[in-house]
Amino acid sequence: MSTAPAPARKGEWLESWDPENEQTWDKSLAWRTLWVTTFCLTLAFVAWFLPSAIIPKLNALGYDFSKSQLYWMAAMPGLAAGLLRLVWMVLPPILGTRKMVSLTSLLLIASTLGWGVRVQSPTAPYWELMVLAFLAGIGGGAFSGFMPSTSYFFPRRMQGTALGLQAGLGNFGVSLVQLLTPYLIAISALAIFGGSQQMTVPGKPPVEVWYQNAAFVWIPLMVVGAILAWTMLKSVPIKANIRQQFDIFGNQDTWWMTILYIMTFGTFSGLAAQFGLLMANLYGNGNSEIVEGTGATATVLVAGYAVPDVVKYVFLGPLIGAAARVGFSPLTDRMGGAIWTLISGIGLVASITYTIPALTPDTSSAAALEAGFDQFLYGMLAIFLFAGIGNASTFKQMPMIFERRQAGGVIGWTAAIAAFGPFFFGMGVTTLGPVAFYSIGVAWAVMCVGITWWRYARPGAPKPG
Repeated sequence: MSTAPAPARKGEWLESWDPENEQTWDKSLAWRTLWVTTFCLTLAFVAWFLPSAIIPKLNALGYDFSKSQLYWMAAMPGLAAGLLRLVWMVLPPILGTRKMVSLTSLLLIASTLGWGVRVQSPTAPYWELMVLAFLAGIGGGAFSGFMPSTSYFFPRRMQGTALGLQAGLGNFGVSLVQLLTPYLIAISALAIFGGSQQMTVPGKPPVEVWYQNAAFVWIPLMVVGAILAWTMLKSVPIKANIRQQFDIFGNQDTWWMTILYIMTFGTFSGLAAQFGLLMANLYGNGNSEIVEGTGATATVLVAGYAVPDVVKYVFLGPLIGAAARVGFSPLTDRMGGAIWTLISGIGLVASITYTIPALTPDTSSAAALEAGFDQFLYGMLAIFLFAGIGNASTFKQMPMIFERRQAGGVIGWTAAIAAFGPFFFGMGVTTLGPVAFYSIGVAWAVMCVGITWWRYARPGAPKPG
């Protein structure tokens, strides 16, 4: 085993850092960077998807927004994340890992604090909640900075595993906030700030909740994340100004990989943000053909049908997608990313096609509704699974296809475009309707299967990876 010294360090910045040189690569620093940055990225996803756990319950807390307004509000963090990722993607060479991760973790507090304040009384105007939804997108924007900066610390042979772990565990922040919110809001002891609220549930008496807990509980962890990043992280000097980083757009594979990542992460993020609203509006209390009235006076119109509680299901999709990203990342290092991207695309074609009939609920009987709901739920979970596999495989492909400086930029760029997923999903469902929008998703996945086979997966492909 080599005993060669690790790279020299000059304050925050490392010198002579080359992860491909086993004799000088500081493995412990690389893994420490991965774990600290992943902790902060998980909190970033919590901040990004906190609105998705709150927005479906705003009317139950006393607000009076239309379905369209709620869809647009849930889509806004995705729009913001896509725009902000275009900023964060150029920050790693400029700020370095330490400053970027520390400052971003502190910025997450703004929207998180705002949601905690505004759920306590249903008086906020629509525009103010839209601003908070936009600020939540900072958590999504962070991805395009955190992932490239972490890639600088690992050799190419390990980047599938390293980036898969970071992205997958970070993605757990989505299901974490959606899973814990129903429990956090029921614990009065956590409500150090503010009082309780009355939440109305169709067919039941009002329930006392402390919805600010769903936001406030994460703020101390964000402060801890900023402190850990500032005290434990270093930065790799990558020489690239903003103009130099934009040379990735002259490489055709930048555009092909962008299309593929829209299929995978665009699907994951779009469904994660809208899953709860879509379920409620198709099979829950948002469907006027199933539930009549509001609050404690609501009645179920279809005899024998048990209206599903969205919060019991909404976290499952992001959980499965994140777990798939973590679990399949080592396989991409062994087998290459292209074959798994191909499998992801074929799986998405099949699972989206299977789900489409369930997007038109049959309200003729309780049995028909329950069968439709089961098909909708299992179809959606399958979509999350195959999207998660593709998220892992595409992030293995990019470091293999591009040289290190460009790979970081491409990772940031593709992540930025795919982060528009929640926005386009919300816009598509609102304007086109679920059936038409999902049909476009099938066509997109078919196109991606063709691109993957032609460019990356077939024998003799121009860019196998």
